[in-house]
Amino acid sequence: MTAARPVLGVVGGTGALGSALAVRWARSGYAVIIGSRIGDKSVAHARELAQREHVEFGAAANTEAAQRAEIVVVTVPAAAQEATLAEIRAEVQGKIVVDTTVPLVPPKVMRVQLPAEGSAAVRTQRLLGDRVQVVSAFHNVAAHKLARPDVVDCDVLVFGDRREARDAVVALAEAAGLRGLHAGALVNSAAAEALTSVLIWINKHYAVDGAGIRITGSLRATPVDS
Repeated sequence: MTAARPVLGVVGGTGALGSALAVRWARSGYAVIIGSRIGDKSVAHARELAQREHVEFGAAANTEAAQRAEIVVVTVPAAAQEATLAEIRAEVQGKIVVDTTVPLVPPKVMRVQLPAEGSAAVRTQRLLGDRVQVVSAFHNVAAHKLARPDVVDCDVLVFGDRREARDAVVALAEAAGLRGLHAGALVNSAAAEALTSVLIWINKHYAVDGAGIRITGSLRATPVDS
């Protein structure tokens, strides 16, 4: 990774979450490549976003976006997770992959249904292999809120087995206008993934427009993990 801001490849970048994050990162000065399973779709979407948001994007098929990027952000639905990871596996070796997958199983998306591996993030690590630094984040923030220019009062819990990789993703959260917080090892991602179903239930029960989370207390970073 270069000393300058890394090039970001958003795999599944034509979806709601991918598009919203891509816009926020581009506004913060990152070079962002929008990826899609179909390259022509990503080109058309990038052109539309650029005209609407007045920022520039690269565009490519998922494999090329992953190959050109220094950090790859996977923003596909759980149903497309395995196929998408198989598609980009060779291109992401030696890189940080940010996994945003929430294991929602329609139609019962308000019930926690974690995969056999314990979390979607652990599944991503298994599928991509040990040469990839998988970091899990952006589960509990509503895509439609990120798509607005407003301040989003929400924390992003960041999980990963390597501190330096988490640091990079905490920086991405902050560049998107959110507060990124270290939340421990990759296996801990199960908590945030499960919490998404809880938040969906809260949204419906209390008629909330995209409930999020906020960690209370006076937080002081420590130089090493405990």
